Amino acid sequence: MENPVFFSVVIPTYNRKPILEKCLSALEHQHYDQALIADYEVVVVDDGSTDGTVAWLQQEADKFPHVRLFQQDHQGPAAARNLGVEKAQGDTIIFIDSDLVVLEEFLQSHAVALHQGRRDLGSDRLFTYGRVINTCNFADPTSEPFKVTDFSQAYFATGNVAIARHWLEQAGLFDTRFQLYGWEDLELGVRLKQLGLKLIKCPAAVGYHWHPPFALSQLPNLIDKEIERGKMGVLFYQKHPTWDVRMMIQMTWLHRLLWGLLSLGGLLNERTMAPFLQWLIDQGKPQLALEAARIFLNWYNVQGVYSAYSARQHSAH
Repeated sequence: MENPVFFSVVIPTYNRKPILEKCLSALEHQHYDQALIADYEVVVVDDGSTDGTVAWLQQEADKFPHVRLFQQDHQGPAAARNLGVEKAQGDTIIFIDSDLVVLEEFLQSHAVALHQGRRDLGSDRLFTYGRVINTCNFADPTSEPFKVTDFSQAYFATGNVAIARHWLEQAGLFDTRFQLYGWEDLELGVRLKQLGLKLIKCPAAVGYHWHPPFALSQLPNLIDKEIERGKMGVLFYQKHPTWDVRMMIQMTWLHRLLWGLLSLGGLLNERTMAPFLQWLIDQGKPQLALEAARIFLNWYNVQGVYSAYSARQHSAH
């Protein structure tokens, strides 16, 4: 029998106090077998929150005995996760986001899958990837059923993943140049793949990812995020200039054509579609409204990618 693992759950957070409280409470109520898990800690890295997260956590420290809190100026999730790994005491790191609420068997499920995977492979050259279910239900996030739209094709995403710490260090951790929204986890995934790490799906390790129900007031922020994601996508492509990465970041004529056609060349946008989206929201279908808005959000993303790419080309010459 191999030694039981010591988990460090690393959570970057920025202005998410209400849902962070649910996230941390769930992590304090874990059921596990001590033959598999020696102990665990929850490493929270506050990324310069302005909503009183730090003061609240210091005040409520008794409620969260597993939590160790660290702070940094606002530098984005890549730098926050790196600090978390640096401060972690565990041999195995679990990354989750601070708006994820897990079930009681969460740590146990990852431990079982890691143990089984190591036995099958004869090495620890692997990581386990749990299931993420999206929900708008703040009162009872874990009551949400699994939906088709929750299916993920990603190789390495930091929403719910467990990995031996030494592989992260060998791969070189997260690239802190990814300061805007998007891609820092998938880019590290490319480097882990190059080290030959195998992805083991672990559907029993469930996390419920909460976000407020879609409203039209969120659109300016969502559009900004798509443009940021476009910029970060170009950085991703610069580091790994492959067709796979072009497909991921939507930097292909195919994506340009697809979203260009679907958005009628940008005619379907946040202004022209607003009445229809609001109608869907009024019908009690905010999720469907968000899916419809993706028509122009993806168009903004593709535009963002191409304008960032041409700006880089110009600055290179």
